[in-house]
Amino acid sequence: MIDQRVLPHEELWPEYDDYRAVADAITTMVIRGAPAIGVAASFGMVLAARQSEADSVDELLSDLRVAYDVLYAARPTAVNLRWGLE
Repeated sequence: MIDQRVLPHEELWPEYDDYRAVADAITTMVIRGAPAIGVAASFGMVLAARQSEADSVDELLSDLRVAYDVLYAARPTAVNLRWGLE
């Protein structure tokens, strides 16, 4: 995602490899705008799934619930965030 805070004077493309960092980027408004927040939340869930060390479906679902809660807390009033998480 492009860092929305520095536009239009600068163009930065931070990379994220952890759903917690995505949540922080949403909270700190690096990522803003309804569609971008929804997409970022979706990718955050993908990162959580890829990084899970679960040995069973139940463990994976538990890990994803934790990620969901962390990402949702980043901007709970954002409709597109919830849409992306669902």
